[in-house]
Amino acid sequence: MKNVDKRIADIGVVPVIKLANPGRDAEPLAGALCEGGVPVAEVTFRAAGAEKAIETMRRTHPEILVGAGTVLTTEQIDKAVSAGAQFIVSPGFDPELVGYCVERDIPVYPGCTTPSEYQAAIKFGLEVLKFFPAEQSGGIAKIKAMSAPFPMVKVMPTGGISLKNLKEYISCKAVCACGGSYMVTADLIENGRFGEITDLCRRSVEIVKEARQ
Repeated sequence: MKNVDKRIADIGVVPVIKLANPGRDAEPLAGALCEGGVPVAEVTFRAAGAEKAIETMRRTHPEILVGAGTVLTTEQIDKAVSAGAQFIVSPGFDPELVGYCVERDIPVYPGCTTPSEYQAAIKFGLEVLKFFPAEQSGGIAKIKAMSAPFPMVKVMPTGGISLKNLKEYISCKAVCACGGSYMVTADLIENGRFGEITDLCRRSVEIVKEARQ
């Protein structure tokens, strides 16, 4: 789990992807992310065919780190892992799902925004959590406040992240990476504007590097 944590932290941004047509878009999208310096993807189970997208990305671009997002059941965990998912992301803290992953040594990032959720996650040995929805839950001010009693916890804020506030978030020591869909919007993907996706990824990487200097 620590290896996946480190890979995600080193990249600094995690594209959150909803693919309507994985057979057409998964391969070129994976290429666009890798070319832009962001070889990681959270493929959400909010869209049918998430398993196909995960399998295609892993097969065509072995260098990319692919996880499954919006996972709500153990059945979805099994489907995602069978397709090649290397980590699991859930929108909330579900002890059943977290325990299921921990027992199987599957990296898992549950959504947590309260002291009670942080404490529950720590009991499972988790060190990195998804902070969701970030902006609506208090944003960077809330993350900093939570880091006072929980300095051992790092978070991946997701929800309302864009190029405009990425630097503010990634500059916070409690933040290991930021999740977002601004570089992989439905419009960009469905219209095949993969060059623009690559450009947005490159700009994101530049912001991360600048903030961490």
